[in-house]
Amino acid sequence: MTALPEPRANTYDFVGIGLGPFNLGLACLTEPIAELDGVFLESKPGFEWHAGMFLDGAHLQTPFMSDLVTLADPTSPYSFLNYLKEQGRLYSFYIRENFYPLRVEYDDYCRWAANRLSSVRFGTTVAEVTYDEGEELYAVRTEAGDTYRARHLVLGTGTPPHIPEACAGLGGDFIHNSRYVQHKAELQAKESITLVGSGQSAAEIYFDLLSEIDVHGYRLNWVTRSPRFFPLEYTKLTLEMTSPEYVDYFHALPETTRYRLTAEQKGLFKGIDGDLINEIFDLLYQKSIGGPVPTRLLTNSSLHSARYENGAYTLGLRQEEQGKDYELESLGLILATGYKYAEPEFLKPVRDRLRHDSHGNFDLARNYAIDVTGRGVFLQNAGVHTHSITSPDLGMGAYRNSCIIRELLGTDHYPVEKSIAFQEFSV
Repeated sequence: MTALPEPRANTYDFVGIGLGPFNLGLACLTEPIAELDGVFLESKPGFEWHAGMFLDGAHLQTPFMSDLVTLADPTSPYSFLNYLKEQGRLYSFYIRENFYPLRVEYDDYCRWAANRLSSVRFGTTVAEVTYDEGEELYAVRTEAGDTYRARHLVLGTGTPPHIPEACAGLGGDFIHNSRYVQHKAELQAKESITLVGSGQSAAEIYFDLLSEIDVHGYRLNWVTRSPRFFPLEYTKLTLEMTSPEYVDYFHALPETTRYRLTAEQKGLFKGIDGDLINEIFDLLYQKSIGGPVPTRLLTNSSLHSARYENGAYTLGLRQEEQGKDYELESLGLILATGYKYAEPEFLKPVRDRLRHDSHGNFDLARNYAIDVTGRGVFLQNAGVHTHSITSPDLGMGAYRNSCIIRELLGTDHYPVEKSIAFQEFSV
């Protein structure tokens, strides 16, 4: 009897690992392409995007056109506007006259899109990725023992919460801002709360806690190492830096220059919404009419040490401009310290096939590939050091996915823009 061939079911053109907004966008854009057979593996039981920061009124910092598909394919059935139409909210959104979707609304939109896709496998945790030299295929093995084989991988595992070195191994019940909503009530039962961080998430949490400070009677501290509370720079010529031309320019710069610019450009994508800064001041002013507000805003203060004893935190801070050290005690602690990419453990068996720069980070080619062939393994949202501020930008997600699809197909299925900016970035 002739042996049956291995089933085609688990052999694909590509496997996407992780399902954040960027890989979800790729799933939506590849769904109608008959020539591409892909599958997306996500360990969570369903789509979830920053659920710990679903504060009332919190919205995206990019307009609705930066959805999963529109800037690649405005006719896609997976657009945000089509979602609104199906939910019966399109006219309400139109009358609202606000381009920026609510954060909880964007999450619901993404879940709506994910539930319409045939290529998504939730509850599937990747254990190991290996490479078959003979067949030139990657083998993605899951914890359940299933194996998915493909010529290409697209990594979209996201960036996990970053805990500062000073807080490594710190005991107690401190939280990262990614879990704020779930633990808000516990925090507000404490006599004092300290918030560490300087970006949009920190500002949203501070405003939320300040709004209810009279109700609960806690003392509230906001500590940031930044010299001031920087607004997100959102002028139109600056926004041209989220363009194909700027990616071309930035990617071609020497590595040392790119890393220097990465540090200098944080205000272009990690700043605070200007209106929110003003709202915080107005709320402080309003509450100060009745007397001093039990809150402190501490700038230029870096966190150097932290200890937890008898239910309280003692933070060792340094005022950088004065060069002075001081301590701050608090019963509650929130770290709004951002997210940092960590290379997944499941990639260890194929690490020799992946390119790294002198800093030990993935060396992304202009087409977002990180493997030695230059078109086998692609990376989502971990390339600020190679592709500038466009890496985490939701508005550039559809562009990046168009580039990846072009590499997967060998043709321009979604035409990739090459020139959109009025300004010239290079000589």
